[in-house]
Amino acid sequence: MNYPITLRLAGKKVVVAGGGKVAERKVSGLLGTNARIVVISPDITDELNRLASNGMIEWQKKSFSTEDINGALLIFAATNDHQLNQYIKTTTSDQQLVTIADDPAGSDFHVPSHIQRGRLSIAVSTGGASPTLAKKIREQLELQFDDRFEDYLEFLYSARQRILQEVKDPSRKGRLVTAIVSEQFLNSQNREADFSLLMQEINDTKNDV
Repeated sequence: MNYPITLRLAGKKVVVAGGGKVAERKVSGLLGTNARIVVISPDITDELNRLASNGMIEWQKKSFSTEDINGALLIFAATNDHQLNQYIKTTTSDQQLVTIADDPAGSDFHVPSHIQRGRLSIAVSTGGASPTLAKKIREQLELQFDDRFEDYLEFLYSARQRILQEVKDPSRKGRLVTAIVSEQFLNSQNREADFSLLMQEINDTKNDV
């Protein structure tokens, strides 16, 4: 049984061994996490080279050696050499997690198919059974949770902070946080005004009791 988790990788060292298209996809998924991404490979794709030239990743132009993973939290064994990928796995410590591109069963973790809408993150995994099905489900979710949710999640975050700071009564808190998670607020053209009105209405209701 897998244990789903979301990691904060800011400032953490993540090693990607390999410089081909598979490695490129792994790096692409790591961009934006503010992790320290280190690519180990004698050669890399044009896109990886561009990222390295722009300072977005570190490229060590060399073959893999055991010291390359010192201090790394995550290791992606993504070379085109199965034996090398397996060797990389054997060099990791118990405190490190490794995923092997051509051996899902032997990996410590899998990167799920996912969508990102600002603060909203939805991951889909079939445990390696069918990446194709995971992709299909992700595409369906992308239609359901469209770009509106990016601004909506920012609103929910700020509104919740305001509720926690300004509302002391537990019952009122519950009513407010429930009310803002609705189609009305998702589709609102002026959420802040609607939220202020809602706060006032619930406050007036309390005062009338």
